[in-house]
Amino acid sequence: LKSQRLNGISHRGRVLTLDSMNPNVKRVEYAVRGPIVQRAVQIEKELKEGVKKPFTEVIKANIGDAHAMGQKPITFFRQVLALCSYPALLEDSKFPEDAKKRAQRILEACGGHSIGAYSTSQGIECIRQDVARYIEKRDGGIPSNPDNIYLSTGASDAIVTILKLLVCGEGRDRTGVMISIPQYPLYSAALADLGAVQINYYLDEDNCWSLNITELRRALNAAREHCNPRVLCIINPGNPTGQVQSRQCIEDVIRFAKEEHLFLMADEVYQDNVYAEGCQFHSFKKVLFEMGPEYSNTVEMASFHSTSKCYMGECGFRGGYMEVINLDPEVKAQLIKLVSVRLCPPVPGQALLDLVVNPPQPDEPSYATFMKERTAVLSTLAEKARLTEQIFNTVPGITCNPVQGAMYTFPGITLPQKAIDKAKELGLVPDMFYCMRLLEEDGICLVPGSGFGQREGTYHFRMTILPPTDKLKVVLQKIREFHLRFTQEFS
Repeated sequence: LKSQRLNGISHRGRVLTLDSMNPNVKRVEYAVRGPIVQRAVQIEKELKEGVKKPFTEVIKANIGDAHAMGQKPITFFRQVLALCSYPALLEDSKFPEDAKKRAQRILEACGGHSIGAYSTSQGIECIRQDVARYIEKRDGGIPSNPDNIYLSTGASDAIVTILKLLVCGEGRDRTGVMISIPQYPLYSAALADLGAVQINYYLDEDNCWSLNITELRRALNAAREHCNPRVLCIINPGNPTGQVQSRQCIEDVIRFAKEEHLFLMADEVYQDNVYAEGCQFHSFKKVLFEMGPEYSNTVEMASFHSTSKCYMGECGFRGGYMEVINLDPEVKAQLIKLVSVRLCPPVPGQALLDLVVNPPQPDEPSYATFMKERTAVLSTLAEKARLTEQIFNTVPGITCNPVQGAMYTFPGITLPQKAIDKAKELGLVPDMFYCMRLLEEDGICLVPGSGFGQREGTYHFRMTILPPTDKLKVVLQKIREFHLRFTQEFS
C-alpha cells in the first residue's frame, strides 16, 4: 500500500473512470469518424507494413473532405493566404495585385498586422461586413447587419453554440430539438452532449427525401408528451440525402415554425452545391423576409455557412459564420459572452472566409482563373452526382435517389434475411456488417446508414461523390460487384 501511495496513486483507484465520467459524453456517437473509419486507418497501416490484401489502397468515401480526395485548392484563395501568412511575399512580383490588395486589407485589420494575433471574439469586423454584403447580394438586396454575424470555427462550432443557448429545463420541460432523419450526426452528438431531447422527423425517401409538414407535425405532437420542443433544425441542401428544398417547402417550414413557436436553425453549408435541373438554392433568410413582416419580425433564426464545402472544400482551415435573426438583445449579450470564452475563431479561417464572400471581381486580374476553377469544380461534381445515381440504379437491390445537391449519395440497400441474421449474431447493425465486409474485401470505406438514422427495417450507406471521376467509376463498379456477391452469399 505504501509503495502505491509513493507512486502518487491512492488505493482507491483512478479519479476518472468510465463509471465516473460525464455520462452525456458516453452517449455521443459520430459515425462519420466511427469504428469503420478506425478500422480503415488500421488497414492502411497494415498495407504499409506489407500485409497482403485483395486491394492496394483504402478509398475513403466516408467524409466530405474534398482536398483529401484530390480536389485542387482555388489558386486565388491560397495566394492571399500565403501573403497573409508570410507578408514578405507582398514584395514578390509573382503574386497578382488583387491578391496583394486583399492580403493587405486583411492584415491591416489584424492586431500587429499579423494573422497570428487574436481577433475580437465575434470575428474581424471588416470580414463580418463583407459577409453581410455577401448575404445581401445572395438574397437580392435584403439587408444584413454585420452585428448579427458571428464568425466561427467551421459551421459546427456555431451550431453547437446556438444549441447550448437553447437547451434548458428538466424532465418534461427539457428542451427538445427536431432533427431530420437521416441527419448529419453532429446534431445527435451535440444533443447527447448537452443532454437535450432529440426529436426525429423522417424525410420521405420515396419522394426524393423531401420534407413533409404532416410528418413535422406528427413528430412535434408526439414529442410534446415528454419534452418541450423549442428548436427545428433543417439541412438544405441535405446531408446525407442530397435533396434541395423547394421554395414552397421552405415557406411551409417557416409558417410551421411561427405557428408552433420554434427557433429555426438553417444549416446551409452546401448552398453552392446544387446540380439537378429545376433545383435552386433558396436561403431561409431570403424566403423569411419575402414572406413579410409578420414573419420576418418574429421568427427567430440562425443560419450557418462554412468554407469547408461548396467549391472551396477548405475543411482544414475551420472557417465559417452564422447570422442570427430576431435574437433577443439580452440573449445576444450572453452569446457574445459565450463566444468570448473561446477567445476567437482561427484567424486564417476568418481570412479564407473573407475571400469566399468577397471573391475576385470581373475587373480584377484573378477573375478569369477564379471563375474557371470554380466552374470546373462544380460542373465535375454535377457530372459525378449523375454518374453515381445512374450506376447505382443499375444494381438489383440498390435504389438511389437523384443527388440534387451537396456531395453525398444515400442509397437504400436490400439485404437478404440471412445477412441480417448473421449481423445480429455478430452483434452488428446489418448495414454496419455490410460496410465492414465491403471495407475488408474491397478497401472501400463508406458510412452505414444507421450512423445517420433511417426508418426501421430499411438499410443504407452514405458515400461521397468526391473521388476523381475515374476513381469514382472504379469505386461504383467495385460496390456493384460486392453487392451482387454479398447478396448471392446470403441468399
